[in-house]
Amino acid sequence: MIKLKTFMVATVLSLLPISLAQAAGGTFLTAHDLGFGGSENADPISPNRFWQVTEKTMNRLVRPSASGEPTSDLAVSWSANDAATEWTFLLRDGVKFHDGSDFDAADVVDLLNRIKDPELDSPVASVLAVMEKVEALDPLTVKISLSAAHADFPLLMMDYRIRMTPSGSGDTIAKTGIGTGPFILETLDPEGTTVLKANPDYWEGAPLVDEIKIISIPDAQARVQALLSGQIDMIRHVTAQEKALFDNNPKFKMQQVKTGDWLAAIVFRTDTEPFTDVRVRKALRIAADRQTMIDLVLGPGGGVVTCDHPVWTGDQYRARIECPQQIDEAKRLLSEAGFPDGIEIDIVTSDLRSFWVDLVQVYQQQVAAAGIKINLVKAPGDGYWSDVWMKKPAVTTSWSQRPADQVFNEVYRGGASWNESYFTNAAFDQKLDQARQELDREKRTVLYQGLQKMLFEQGGTFIPFHVNQVVVTSAKVTGLPAMFDDGVQYHTVSVGE
Repeated sequence: MIKLKTFMVATVLSLLPISLAQAAGGTFLTAHDLGFGGSENADPISPNRFWQVTEKTMNRLVRPSASGEPTSDLAVSWSANDAATEWTFLLRDGVKFHDGSDFDAADVVDLLNRIKDPELDSPVASVLAVMEKVEALDPLTVKISLSAAHADFPLLMMDYRIRMTPSGSGDTIAKTGIGTGPFILETLDPEGTTVLKANPDYWEGAPLVDEIKIISIPDAQARVQALLSGQIDMIRHVTAQEKALFDNNPKFKMQQVKTGDWLAAIVFRTDTEPFTDVRVRKALRIAADRQTMIDLVLGPGGGVVTCDHPVWTGDQYRARIECPQQIDEAKRLLSEAGFPDGIEIDIVTSDLRSFWVDLVQVYQQQVAAAGIKINLVKAPGDGYWSDVWMKKPAVTTSWSQRPADQVFNEVYRGGASWNESYFTNAAFDQKLDQARQELDREKRTVLYQGLQKMLFEQGGTFIPFHVNQVVVTSAKVTGLPAMFDDGVQYHTVSVGE
């Protein structure tokens, strides 16, 4: 029996309501980037999920610890049969939704079945594709049967989108946002200000602020100016250049958190010329000096080199791969692929993320020596994810930390909804299936590490580093856990005068 027990910019600013700048005491002010152009909604499993809302209004069955391990949220324990094809979750008793209804097994069954509904086209469907049947054994027990063994299935349940909603709410949840979390959705306004009110009956204890306001600020520099001027209380992704604005300033506090976030990366569509050629893709990736890129884009100590594999240093399956800059080898590969005089490509980016333009500019300079000419094309941040990402041949991208198996399935498995590089490799998919079904941990590790090496050799995504996240808050903010985005519990945050 497998068993796991857990421990119980000035223009934009001028448009902001004056009342927000004056808010204090019981209000925590934050921002979001309007990346879906106003189509953000409160359904956690929607392609346009407003995660800055759902992370505060809803709970998962399993949440990540600071080290990335699965710990208890709405499930207090879980276990598997010897073949790891059936997983049973025991649910927390006495938890209520914001509408007063009880949380129970029927809600879990409904949410997990809705994820698999092809009409919804949820990106989480690829994460849970192995899930075959979900059933309530009693009001507080759920059994999940899998189509194949998966020794690490609870890791998948930590997905930041798999948050519990009331059964039968599929048609309304996008607007109501009803969950079991510490805050209750009062006003949903993605293009303006979204308001969350404290849930006094939250099962982990009432929040320490009365409300959270989430303000739409699409431009990264405008978000920095908003924090400097007191119009928001926190930014979770601050560049080296921006960090200097807050250093030694008593009005602000700073945290540095190691993460598996690849917030600045470049993805090349492997179904589009010239990126269909694996030699071109590899040349484009090995022509860069990753450590220098960290120093210039993030600042010294701002990140950890990664060799185009998305598995972070804290993951049990992380592979050690060396990827020094190789100008001569990049030239050779390009020549062999039919580009003896070099290659010219456009990379579409935006001010949506603080690091993106800097990344492309540094990359542009580094790869020039290999005969690679990069044209930087800027697109608006508003609607970037819907209008640019997964549409243009080469774009900047960003992802938050995910366990190895999850990120492989969601980003690289052939046909996955968010396979942004359109990477299709039957051998990769087969080895991924073998890895998740292997019950011997050492053998499973070898398989997952082999997948990472395969991506370095053949993949279409240039991931130069994982970010040591710099979080800056107003000095009046206390109780913010030093955690990666996915693990923060906002009910512990307070805001003084």
